[in-house]
Amino acid sequence: MTEIVKSISFDGRDIRLTIGRFAPQSGGAVLIESGETAVLVTATKSTAREGIDFLPLLVDYEERLYAAGRIPGGFLRREGRPPEKATLTSRLIDRPLRPLFPSWLRDDIQVVATTLSMDDQVPPDVLAVTGASVAVQLAQIPFYGPLAAVRVGLLGDDFVINPTYSEIAEGDLDLVVAGSPDGVIMVEAGANQVPEEDVIEAIDFGYEVVTDLIQAQRELLAELGIEPVSATPPEDDPRLETFMRDRVTQPIQEILSRFDRDKHVRDDSLDAVKESVLEEIAQLPEDDPLQKVVAEDPKAVGKLFKSLTKQLMRAQIIEEGVRVDGRKLDEVRSISCKVGVLPKRVHGTGLFNRGLTQVLSIATLGTPDDAQDMDDLHPDKTKRYLHHYNFPPYSVGETRPMRSPGRREIGHGALAERAIIPVLPSEEEFPYVLRVVSEVLSSNGSTSMGSVCGSTLALMDAGVPIKKPVSGAAMGLIREGEEVRILTDIQGIEDFLGDMDFKVAGTDTGITALQMDMKITGLSMDIVAQAIHQAKPARLHILEKMLATIDQPRSTMSPYAPRLLTIQIDPDQIGMIIGPGGKTIKGITEQTGAKIDIKDDGVVTISSIEEANAARALQIIEGMTRKLTAGDVYLGKVTRIIPIGAFVEILPGKEGMIHISQLADYRVGQVEDEVSVGDDVVVKVREIDSRGRINLTRLGIHPDEAAAARAGASS
Repeated sequence: MTEIVKSISFDGRDIRLTIGRFAPQSGGAVLIESGETAVLVTATKSTAREGIDFLPLLVDYEERLYAAGRIPGGFLRREGRPPEKATLTSRLIDRPLRPLFPSWLRDDIQVVATTLSMDDQVPPDVLAVTGASVAVQLAQIPFYGPLAAVRVGLLGDDFVINPTYSEIAEGDLDLVVAGSPDGVIMVEAGANQVPEEDVIEAIDFGYEVVTDLIQAQRELLAELGIEPVSATPPEDDPRLETFMRDRVTQPIQEILSRFDRDKHVRDDSLDAVKESVLEEIAQLPEDDPLQKVVAEDPKAVGKLFKSLTKQLMRAQIIEEGVRVDGRKLDEVRSISCKVGVLPKRVHGTGLFNRGLTQVLSIATLGTPDDAQDMDDLHPDKTKRYLHHYNFPPYSVGETRPMRSPGRREIGHGALAERAIIPVLPSEEEFPYVLRVVSEVLSSNGSTSMGSVCGSTLALMDAGVPIKKPVSGAAMGLIREGEEVRILTDIQGIEDFLGDMDFKVAGTDTGITALQMDMKITGLSMDIVAQAIHQAKPARLHILEKMLATIDQPRSTMSPYAPRLLTIQIDPDQIGMIIGPGGKTIKGITEQTGAKIDIKDDGVVTISSIEEANAARALQIIEGMTRKLTAGDVYLGKVTRIIPIGAFVEILPGKEGMIHISQLADYRVGQVEDEVSVGDDVVVKVREIDSRGRINLTRLGIHPDEAAAARAGASS
C-alpha cells in the first residue's frame, strides 16, 4: 500500500494518520498521533470457526513503558499483566466498536492498539478508538462506520476538546464521546457534580467534532480507493421460524403479559415453552426438513426463541407502555437499604437491594502506606480511593470457575469509583486511604449502580465525611422504527433484549459519572438528553430511600479502624526523624507500635489501632522537631551520666547536657552527688551551640517556671 500521511485539525488540536508504513501483514494498520503520543492500531480478520454463534471480537490495548522512556520494574524487567488502565482502555475501544459490526458476522476479528510513544499532555485512549475505526475499514471488514471518539473537558465555563492531562485534573468534567454517522454510540464520563444540562451540552459539543473526524476518515478512504464492504447476511431457513412462530407466539405473549415480578417464575415459564417446541420437533419424522435444520444447527431453536421473545417483549413496551414485570416505563423497582450488617471488625458496610439485585459493599480505612502504586504510563503515581467489584456465579444462579477479575468486573469497579471520587473529603481533611469492595450477591440488572449506592452507604457507615451521598440508576431503550421508549431502572431481560444500557450516577446537585453503551448503531442527541433527564427523578427517589437508612456519615469510626494523626514538619528535619539507616524511625515504631509515613513535603502521618499509641508517637516526633530557644524550661529525665555532667531527655527523642558546673549554685564534686539516672529534673535551656547541641542548666529557674514545667509534663 502507498504510504499516506493525513493531518486533521480541530479546536486547536492536530491528529496525524500514517497508513502504509507499519504492520504490512495485518489486515489494516494505522499510526495515529497527537503531540508526541503515538498509537499503532491494527485490525485483522480470519475465517470463522465452526460452531461459533456470536461475534468473536478481541480488542487488546497494550502499553509499552518504553513509550515514556521507562524500563519496567520487577525481576523480569518486561511488561507483564496489563495494568487496570490498559484493561479499561481495551473496553473503551470495544464498546463503541462492537455494535457497528453486523450481528450475523462470525469471523474472528482482532483489534490491537499499542502505545508506542506518549507525552505527558495527550492521553492515548481516544486516539486508539478512532484508530480502530480506520484500521477496521482498511482491513475491509463489514462495518457500519466510520467511528470516532473525542474527550471533552470543562474548564470554568468553557468546553475543551481532547484536553491535556493537566486540564483534565483541573476541570470539572472528563467526558469521552464516541459516535457513528447514525449518532452517539458511547459515552463515558466522570464529573464533579455537573448539572444535567451542562453534561448534555458537552456531549453535543463532542459529537460535532466526532462528525468532523468521521468525514476525514471518509475522505482518506476515498483517497485510497477503498469502498465500504457491504457483505450479504446468510439466509435463514424460513420454515423453522414459521413453525416456531405458530406455536410459541401466544404462550410467550401470555407469559410476558402476566407481569411476573419474580424473574425465576418468568424464566422457568419461558424455558418450558422452549422445551415443548424442542420435544415437538424431536417427534417429527426423520425425513422432515426441520429435523435437518436442527441437526445442522443445534442452537437454531434457541436463537429463534430468543428473537421471538425479544420481538414480543419490545412490542408490548412500544404498544402498551408496560414492562414485563408490570412497571411503568419510568418506575423504579422496590428498594431497601441497611448499614452496619457485619461486625465492627469491618469498618463500614452497606447492603443495597433494588428488586432482585442485591449488592453488599464493604468499606475499609487504611493508612497512607496502603495507597496503590500505579505502574503504567499515566501521570497519576498513586491512588488513595480503590473500588473493587466482584460478580460471583451464584449471583445469577450459575456455576463456573472463579478466576481473577475479568474486564467487566474491572470496568464496573472503575465506574463506581469514578462516581464516588468527587464527593470524597480531601486528603488534608481525611488522610485515610479508602477501599470499598462491592460484592454482588444477586443480579438482575444494574449491579454497577447498585454498587454505587451500596458504597455510599458503606462509606457513611464507616464515618467517612463524604460531601454528599451518591446514587445511580441504569436507563434502557427500545427503538422500533421511529418509535422510541426509554426505560428507567432496567432489569436483566430489558438489558439483554434492549438497545441501550445508560448508567447515570450523581448527587442531588449534579452528575458524577456516566456510562452509555449501545446495541444499535447510534442515537440522536434528543434521545440522549431525554434519557439523562429521565434518570434524575429515579436517582433522587433512590437517594431518598438511602437517606432514610442513614442520613449523614457516622461521627465515630469502628474501634478497629486505624487512628491517624498528622503533623507538618520542616522537610529538612525528615532525615533526623528517619535516622541513619532508618534507626530512629524504627525505634519510635517499636516503642509505640504505631506506623509512621513521611512525605517529601514534610507531612508526617502516624497510624495505630490504639489512639494512645499514635498520640505517643506524635509526642515523640513533636519533641524531636520542636524548635528550642534559650530560656525554655522543661521537666526532663536523666538518661546517662559522664564525669563532666549529665544528659537529660527534655522532650521525646531530644536530649541536652547539664555541665557539672550548672548542677548547683555551689561547687559539685561528682555528678552522682546531685543526680542519678532516672531522676526527674527541672532544667532550663542555656544555649544551643552552632552544632545544634543543647546546653542545659539548673540555675536561675524561677519557682513559677518550675511549677509550669511540671504541670506541662504531667498533662
